[in-house]
Amino acid sequence: MATGPALNKLAMVRAFTWGLLLAALASFFAGLASVPLFDLDEGAFSAATLEMFERGDFLATYLNGVPRYDKPILSYWLQAASAWAFGFNEFALRLPSALAAVAWALLAYRFAARLYDRDTALNAAIVTATAVGVSFIGRAATADALLNAALAATVFAQFLWLKQGRTHDLYFAWTGMALGFLTKGPVAIAIPLLTALLYLASRGEWRRFLGLVTNKRAWLIFIAIALPWYLAVTLVKGPGFIETFFLKHNVGRFAGAMEGHSGGPFYYLPVLLVATLPYSGLLLSLARKWREHWRDDFGRYALILLGLVFVLVSFSATKLPHYLLYGLSALLVLLAHELRDARSRWLLLPALLTFATLYFLPDLLTAEQDQAKPYYQSLLADIDHHFGQAYRIYFAAAAGATALLMAWGRIAVGLRLTALAMSYGLALVLLPAVGNLLQGPVKEAGLLARHLDTPVVMDGINNPSFSVYAGRVVERRTPLPGEAVFTVTPHLADLPPYDIIYIRKDIALVRLQK
Repeated sequence: MATGPALNKLAMVRAFTWGLLLAALASFFAGLASVPLFDLDEGAFSAATLEMFERGDFLATYLNGVPRYDKPILSYWLQAASAWAFGFNEFALRLPSALAAVAWALLAYRFAARLYDRDTALNAAIVTATAVGVSFIGRAATADALLNAALAATVFAQFLWLKQGRTHDLYFAWTGMALGFLTKGPVAIAIPLLTALLYLASRGEWRRFLGLVTNKRAWLIFIAIALPWYLAVTLVKGPGFIETFFLKHNVGRFAGAMEGHSGGPFYYLPVLLVATLPYSGLLLSLARKWREHWRDDFGRYALILLGLVFVLVSFSATKLPHYLLYGLSALLVLLAHELRDARSRWLLLPALLTFATLYFLPDLLTAEQDQAKPYYQSLLADIDHHFGQAYRIYFAAAAGATALLMAWGRIAVGLRLTALAMSYGLALVLLPAVGNLLQGPVKEAGLLARHLDTPVVMDGINNPSFSVYAGRVVERRTPLPGEAVFTVTPHLADLPPYDIIYIRKDIALVRLQK
């Protein structure tokens, strides 16, 4: 038992770690209001939430005046509640995701504390909160942070039930599945249950799977949470949601690439490395000891979950980076376990290379400007205005500090500090620069449209965030005389005579003459 100076040192280390964790959790809320909504996803979710208020209909979602059957209702309800409490702004629209990301990290702490010890639990929460994939998705006004928090709750509780057999863990797992099903549908059930089946089969215990899926009270919990809305939307709105959501937006994503989101068979390898930054180096340690982890109950479970999701999303025709996050919750806990024994200075190299790349990002974008589509060429025209001296100073300092930490040799501490620097760099430096560069003109045009006394339509462009800033339903259709039109400048030649309200870069807001 530690005594005297050793005990004081242990207390200081834990206090320092708790401070890191609190700073990591706070990073999800830093600068939420300083970045315009990104199109398409953030804009579409937020505009659909706005239309719930405009229509007075909180049962189903609409976008540009037509039904939007992409996702179930829970994330929209949470956005609506946040907007009602804090106003219709970027902070309120992103707040549910930030809170879900905090819950995700705390679930990792709770799980690791039961499975390992308090120190590993603190590391698990910090690693989860600061991994780049979580940092990004926890700041996005979409359904994905909420889904991943529900998945984390499910896979952690499910494993604890498999290992310890406590009934409340089983009920907690099914509660997570129900919330996930109400957030994004079948993926919230399929991934945990398939993971459990493969895990049990690998141990020759597949019959235990029946106990997982046949518990009556567990099913009653699931039905009570998830089923009422699905029944209500079908009874009131007809079968459109069920048909479109389950067939097009679930089966259809595997059958064909939707909205141009395709990729090769190795698409998710670099995604895995980026999503786990700055802890990517620990993946190599994990890979070298995979047999050891396979012999461990939780190690096997985590590897099966990651492998299952990796294979499923790789075979899906529609590929988006955040799909891989569905399989990372358990992996991040394993990486936190590896962090305890981190010794090699090279584990900080991914962070150093990331900071260096971000420092030169403005130059890389400028070099690629001529190869971009005309619309993006226009948006990149004033890149130096957004990536100023403060941007360069931050990432130069972060790279220098990482190099010093490599020389210092306290790798575990260094990884956590660089992770914190990366989280705040993304929140307060990178995303504001990129957001205002790409979305600034859309926001400005939308705020001007808010004060117009004529109908506003969208034609020749699809930036749903414009509707949010305009504070109204903006239909996508051919405009009529006297209406205002949000469009791109090349499309102006196809319009009848108009008066210019706003033009910046390739974004235009005009009013057609009567």
